[in-house]
Amino acid sequence: MAIVVNMPRLSDTMEEGTVAAWLKKVGDKIEEGDILAEIETDKATMEFESFNEGTLLHIGVQEGETTKVDELLAVIGEEGEDISAILNGGGTPDSETKEEVPATAESNDAAPVVEEKQEEAAKVDLPEGVIVVTMPRLSDTMEEGTVALWIKKVGDAVEEGDILAEIETDKATMEFESFQSGTLLHIGLQEGESARVDELLAIIGPAGTDVSAVAANFKVVASAEAPKAEDPKVETPKAEAPKAEPKKEAKPKKPVKGERVFVSPLAKKMAEERGINLSHITGTGENGRIVKFDIENFVPGSGAGTVGKFVPTGQEDFEDIPNSQMRKAIARSLTKSKFSAPHYYLAVEFDMDNAITFRKQFNSIPDTKISFNDMVVKACALALKEHPQVNSQWFDDKMRLNNHVHIGVAVAVPDGLVVPVVRFTNEQSLPQIGAEVKELAGKARNKKLTPDEMSGSTFTVSNLGMFGIDYFTSIINQPNSAILSVGAIVQKPVVKEGQIVVGNTMKLTLACDHRTVDGATGAQFLQTLKGYIENPVTMLV
Repeated sequence: MAIVVNMPRLSDTMEEGTVAAWLKKVGDKIEEGDILAEIETDKATMEFESFNEGTLLHIGVQEGETTKVDELLAVIGEEGEDISAILNGGGTPDSETKEEVPATAESNDAAPVVEEKQEEAAKVDLPEGVIVVTMPRLSDTMEEGTVALWIKKVGDAVEEGDILAEIETDKATMEFESFQSGTLLHIGLQEGESARVDELLAIIGPAGTDVSAVAANFKVVASAEAPKAEDPKVETPKAEAPKAEPKKEAKPKKPVKGERVFVSPLAKKMAEERGINLSHITGTGENGRIVKFDIENFVPGSGAGTVGKFVPTGQEDFEDIPNSQMRKAIARSLTKSKFSAPHYYLAVEFDMDNAITFRKQFNSIPDTKISFNDMVVKACALALKEHPQVNSQWFDDKMRLNNHVHIGVAVAVPDGLVVPVVRFTNEQSLPQIGAEVKELAGKARNKKLTPDEMSGSTFTVSNLGMFGIDYFTSIINQPNSAILSVGAIVQKPVVKEGQIVVGNTMKLTLACDHRTVDGATGAQFLQTLKGYIENPVTMLV
């Protein structure tokens, strides 16, 4: 039975591939695991192995030629088998099948397939009392979610309001409660697995109800987006990198002097980097071909194979960590901000002597504790009331001047960065600001912030002074027009009244969106901010 082998997707960004070399020719016997060809992708030249057995009946792309992912690369089948119908595009003979790699979620033609499957899913009648629970949209920017923890397990009784699971969104890990009562009959995602919003999460219904057909029906959407790994007829690259290790039955073959040296592109590159002479390497690949395994296991020191330079024997090591939903969201929003908002920066240095004295006196009051960051947040809130242009937001069709002040305070968490919001900051006292910032930061680190606590900011403060950073710039938290970067307080020589004395200074940098905040406007805001920070008693008036 003829199998159509399509151009594989060997990297996440690959759209087309070029055949660098064929390792098999028409008429050759193919075993599962044999290297068919070397494919040049957008990232590297990689070995492509067969997942089927048979005879190579047809090569669709010659060496040096290029074709798009999922287009015909080769045909494998039984020796002498008629494949004219496949090659002429008129369909396959009765005894033959054509296996094509299913469209991926990123391909242009995937959407119609998914929509068709969703329509089919909608037509299936659910058993009485059965409810399909889909991945909820727990934040305004959430596109997919990851199950961090299941609170209920299959077979458990579920009451309306019970917590089913903890879902990791792009902003926080949140508890997801059930809106139905019944028995948890099926779990569609295991802990650590992700799905897009509105895809199958779980099924609830009367105890003992068979929901296998319902679960399979909803999974059909996912199967339309990615090939099934267990289908032996689909020529899809395995999740792991192509195997470079030889088969056990392969016989090592040392090249004869003057004879062409057969070597994989990866092995050749590794040999060049390590200064290894290929003519002295015994290849263990097919027909004596030198592969990655041979280079990695070459033992330096005997003199053979080296070209007169030191050959390091260290081994590369790394760990791939999947991007969390939060990290993906940060990447999307900051990339959009950096490349859409015309940033410019205004840097200043403030005298902090009075601020240090003020804080010391303020904290001498029983049960009172404020930080320099609390003072900066309060000063920004008061200055923003006097400069509403800096407290503005940019939208595609309008610019919004905010009369209220909601300051976002950047907080570092293990997965990245979140910005909880202190609302009506200008109306709060320094101790109130300090208490709220402390509470929100604690929630952020425990992933307990709600969407409301992270939305609605009109200005942002980012402080790295506690890490010893004296100067840095930040990317604007859109749709806001500005963000203030706060450095450490540094003791150094300064000039006061014509004398060099020991002083304390702090550097701040204001990043502004030039579409809403002109240079002079930003400078005036910093002058007002300087007055509050260098004379903090004015914040109490």
